[in-house]
Amino acid sequence: VQLQASGGGLVQAGDSLRLSCGASGRAYSSFPKGWFRQAPGKEREFVGNINWRGDNTVYADSVKGRFTISKDNAKNTVYLQMNSLKPEDTAVYYCAIKIGSGSSSDDSLYRYWGKGTLVTVSS
Repeated sequence: VQLQASGGGLVQAGDSLRLSCGASGRAYSSFPKGWFRQAPGKEREFVGNINWRGDNTVYADSVKGRFTISKDNAKNTVYLQMNSLKPEDTAVYYCAIKIGSGSSSDDSLYRYWGKGTLVTVSS
């Protein structure tokens, strides 16, 4: 299975952007999927994830209330709606499949990392 994140771009602070994460094939379609980001010079950090039914989401405190994860199982796609963007949200955003049991924010439990998409928020 391969994941591909898309939808990144250059926006201004306060703007909104929606990222998509498409998966090739249906393998692991019933597993949770997560979003992570990595800013220049920083470690990768958890953004949020969603369970396979799409009725349970978990978010990092830094994005709670601004970002929303949803999914369309028919399209095998997960979305990250980002509102009220801040310059500190600038990063490459990645999606991945949570294979292992444990904390949603533990990136070692995720596999099949897709190519990221760059989000740049100017002040």
